[in-house]
Amino acid sequence: MAITIGENHRFELREALLLYTENRNATFITRHAVTIQRDGSPTLGPAQPLTLGFVESLVRSLGGEANAEVLPENVLARTERMLCWWSPAQPRQMFYENSERKAAALNGRVFPQPPRVWRVADGELKVRALVENKRPSASTQLAVAPFWNLSESGQVCTGSMCRPAGASVSSIAEWEKGFYERAFTHANIGRITRHAGGFEGLWSSLADKRKPFPVNSRIVLPQTLVQFVRDERY
Repeated sequence: MAITIGENHRFELREALLLYTENRNATFITRHAVTIQRDGSPTLGPAQPLTLGFVESLVRSLGGEANAEVLPENVLARTERMLCWWSPAQPRQMFYENSERKAAALNGRVFPQPPRVWRVADGELKVRALVENKRPSASTQLAVAPFWNLSESGQVCTGSMCRPAGASVSSIAEWEKGFYERAFTHANIGRITRHAGGFEGLWSSLADKRKPFPVNSRIVLPQTLVQFVRDERY
């Protein structure tokens, strides 16, 4: 069994991949050699496990014609499915909505921001803070990003957040814009800052101020940048 494409390419059926799913929640894949019978019908050989080398080879063959991206200085790590970058300290406008209205006076005001590290993978956004306002290295320890709507892992509760479709370098500005243009509505975890006044005290002291984000207000984690990039536990 073969297929001809154009005048110069003739492909023969040699192997097959079979995908098994369980209620669309789990997928199992087997690899089979294919034997072509005398009548032209294909027969599958015994199932073989997939190897990393085969998967990498398949990915390269499928994406071999993809355009290369020039990575800017702020990009820290990049794969086909994941993008990680950092942003230096800078002022940003922030919006607040919550039922207790504790942060009503902060809505729409401009605040100095800590330097941040962002990670996007499979449509999910995670954010951490940095202690120093410089490009982190693999061993740099990260800090809790002192924002509402974040889990302990730094994952953003996106809700109605406007999210880009992918995780290309060109989507970085859109991810950050979507993060800041949606409203911060609630705290997902307990303590997210060392400031004596807590969350409201921290951001109230920074509203419309031209001063650096206070370093001593950050909660430093044992998590390093490389662990964050790999989405590993710490």
